[in-house]
Amino acid sequence: MRLHAAITTTEKAPLHQYDRNSGERIRYKKVTESGGETEPEDIIKGYEYEKGQFVPIEDEDLEKLMLESKHTIELVQFCEKDEIDPIYFERSYYVAPDGEIAEEAYLTLREALKKSGKTAIGQIVLNKKERLVSLRPCGRGLILDTLRYAYEVREAGSYFESLPQKASINKEQLELAEALIEKKTQAFDPAKFKDHYQQGLLEIIKAKLKGKKVKTSHKKPAESTVVNIVDALKASLKEAEKKKKPSNSKSEKAA
Repeated sequence: MRLHAAITTTEKAPLHQYDRNSGERIRYKKVTESGGETEPEDIIKGYEYEKGQFVPIEDEDLEKLMLESKHTIELVQFCEKDEIDPIYFERSYYVAPDGEIAEEAYLTLREALKKSGKTAIGQIVLNKKERLVSLRPCGRGLILDTLRYAYEVREAGSYFESLPQKASINKEQLELAEALIEKKTQAFDPAKFKDHYQQGLLEIIKAKLKGKKVKTSHKKPAESTVVNIVDALKASLKEAEKKKKPSNSKSEKAA
C-alpha cells in the first residue's frame, strides 16, 4: 500500500518576516522565561500538572510509544458512507496498491465498497503513531482519510444550550429561505470557487517584482450593516432568478 497526499499547498505564496531596514530574514531563538538563550540539546518536553510544576518526558519515554509502520491498514469495521460526521475528518491521502501482487485485493475491496455503499474503518501507523482512518472508493482507486479520535472533538451541546429546542419562525421568512435554497441548488464544483486572497497576493507579488504600481482585482467586502432578514432574502432570491433567466439577446436568437 502506498499513500500519496491528496492536499497540496504549493499553489499558495508563503510569506516570511524580514527586517525592513537590513532586509535580513527574521529568525527565532529558544529562550527561557527569564530571557536566557537555551541550547537545543538542553530542551526537554514535559507535562505541567500544576502552575510552574511539570513532569519531564524524555525522548526515550516517547520512543517506547512509537510504532513501526507496516504499510498495512487493519480494517476493524464498515459503516454507511454518510455516517461519519465531517468534523472527524483530518487529512486525505490517495491510496495505491504496492505492486501487482497487491492489486487484486485492492480492486476487490474497491468494488465491494462501491457495491455496498459502505466505508471501511480501520487503524494504521503513520509517522510512528497509530491513527484512526476511513477508506472509501475514489474514481478508479481508494482514498484514505485520517480521523480524529472521539476525545479530540468537543461536545456541541454546551455551545448551543441557550438556543430554543423549538422556535416560532416567521412564515414568510421561512418560505423565502426555502425558495432561495431551491433556486440556488446545483451540483458542487470546487473549481468554480476562487481563493481571492491568494489571487490578490500573487498579483501584488508580480507587480512588485516588475516594479509596477500595485493593482489587484481583489474587492474588499462591503461594510457590515444591520439589514432586515426578509429584505436580504428577497434580494438574494431576485438575484438568483436573474442568473437563471436567459438574456434577451439569447431569447431573440432562439426565436
